[in-house]
Amino acid sequence: MSDRTASMFAGIRGEVRSWLEAQWDPQQPLGEWWSNLAQSGWGFPDFPERWFGKGLPSESRRIVRQELQRVGAFGPPHGIATMMVAPLLVEMGTDEQRQQWLPGIADGSEIWCQLFSEPDAGSDLAGARTTAVRDGDVWRVNGQKVWTSGGHYAKWAILVARTDQSAPKHSGLSFFGIDMRQDGIQPKPLVQMNGSAEFNEVFIDDATTVHTNLIGEEGKGWPVALRTLSYERESLDADAEPGIQTDLDLTIAAGRYASGEIPDGSEGFMPGGLEAWELLCSVIAANGKQTDPRIRDRAVQIYTGIKTSSWMSQRFAQAPEVGAEVSLGKLAATQLMRDWRDLALTALGPHGQLLGGENTFDGLPAQIALSVPGLSIAGGTDEIQRNIVGERVLGLPREPRPNGG
Repeated sequence: MSDRTASMFAGIRGEVRSWLEAQWDPQQPLGEWWSNLAQSGWGFPDFPERWFGKGLPSESRRIVRQELQRVGAFGPPHGIATMMVAPLLVEMGTDEQRQQWLPGIADGSEIWCQLFSEPDAGSDLAGARTTAVRDGDVWRVNGQKVWTSGGHYAKWAILVARTDQSAPKHSGLSFFGIDMRQDGIQPKPLVQMNGSAEFNEVFIDDATTVHTNLIGEEGKGWPVALRTLSYERESLDADAEPGIQTDLDLTIAAGRYASGEIPDGSEGFMPGGLEAWELLCSVIAANGKQTDPRIRDRAVQIYTGIKTSSWMSQRFAQAPEVGAEVSLGKLAATQLMRDWRDLALTALGPHGQLLGGENTFDGLPAQIALSVPGLSIAGGTDEIQRNIVGERVLGLPREPRPNGG
């Protein structure tokens, strides 16, 4: 990092620190606090100034997050809307779409989900069979989606649907925003092995969305979907915020969420960055394993992985444009999560099977262990990520496509 860049980041840190010290009030209702963050630009400092940001480099988000933690303040809205939809709208949306959707995303008043995967089109997203047929100024949508996080409480969704049945599968798709709260859309929560029901199966029966909700051009939704997935993978690195927030009560004091008194939906996920390391050290020490040379060796390997993953994320954040390389961050993160899980459960011994009790850390390591396998699938499986790295980063020959698509 150059001296000039370091000086710029130090200035950002000082500015946001002063703002937080003057503005953070744990008694303020969450909705007001989020609105304050949105209007100030500090909630999403890398967004353009016109759209609730400050036009700063992506690294500024990390600095703001550190300062929020320092004063004990609750962070900005965090979920599919902020990770995927907002950056997509900034880059590829129309001004009308930005005006319609970005305010509710920035202040957390409107939650989004994604309608991508289908029962017969998971990793093969281009094989989607859900259809959208134009009827004047609206599109009529029919089909079925699955693995939709937050679909049972989301207000809006980003949707990949087939609009041209005769075109090759990558060419016949379009990308929409669609209102989830209509009679034609029925989410059905799916209970996972960790006991939560974050995902949904979604049945779509003659639902509608207006033509102005088409993001990108008709029949050219595949590049839009790929760009959206790159944002998702970037948000799943080892330094990212854990999980996604649920439908929070905006009238409750923000400090009650910040203190953990009221859950926000991120429980049961491995913390990001050095918080994961600190938790692992606590687990090891609480179970008297800190002098075991094998445990210490594995722990140092995890610490090394966390630091190198963090540096890689910072490098991506400072790049003018990031493409397929974000798959490296996602792969590193899921491997770190598996290593963390395995070592934590080794240190806990039989207690690692418990969701509560002495030296179990309220069952958090067990919850993390049950959640980790799903993170190797979310945002594209590890196998898909390796293909992306091999083909689009390293330039290796393409994986054979049996259907020629």
